[in-house]
This record gives sequence, C-alpha cells and structure tokens, in this order.
Amino acid sequence: MRLEARKYLYDIQSAVELLKEFTTGRTLLDYEADAMLRAAVEREFEIIGEAMAQLAKHDQMIVSRISNYQRIIAFRNVLIHGYAHVDDRLVWDVVETNLPTLAREIEVLLEE
Repeated sequence: MRLEARKYLYDIQSAVELLKEFTTGRTLLDYEADAMLRAAVEREFEIIGEAMAQLAKHDQMIVSRISNYQRIIAFRNVLIHGYAHVDDRLVWDVVETNLPTLAREIEVLLEE
C-alpha cells in the first residue's frame, strides 16, 4: 500500500477514534442538546469524508474495500454544503450503525 493511501486511512482512523470518544455513553437527546458535541461530531465526519474522497482519487483498489465509501463521501458533502439542514437523527444513526463497521474495515486495511 502506498504511503499516501496509508495516511488517509490513518486520518480516518483518528477521526473514528475521536467520534467514539465523543459519543460513548451519550444518547441522541444528549447530542441534540449539546451544540459543541454536534459541531465536534460533524467535523470528524467531514474529515472522514474528505480523507475518503482523497483516498478514492489516489487508490481505487483500497477505497473499494470500504463498505459504502461513496455514501461516506456523500455524507461529508451533505454536512459541508447542507449544513443549515443537517438532520441530527441521521447523524446519530450513522454514529450508532455505520461507525463500528468503518472502524473494523479501516483497522483491517491498516494491519496489512
């Protein structure tokens, strides 16, 4: 794996770890009530999406091994460009349902 691709994977892994730290023990109600938490979570998803977009440009074989990588990039675009209409429930659902899978897949790729 090229060094550049590994760097993007590390960026994604770091953002995933921060998301876990920010959200562990929290609920959707906590998330909705805390503007700083929402901003932090959205920022880490933006980083994940941007790193994924760059990875897709530089190493299509690696990025294709990540489930729903195109949806991850699209989610970043929603957060960046549709920031005024972000659905907190959608963001929280991604935290709860998609983040664990992404964490596992990135870990596997970085172990190679």
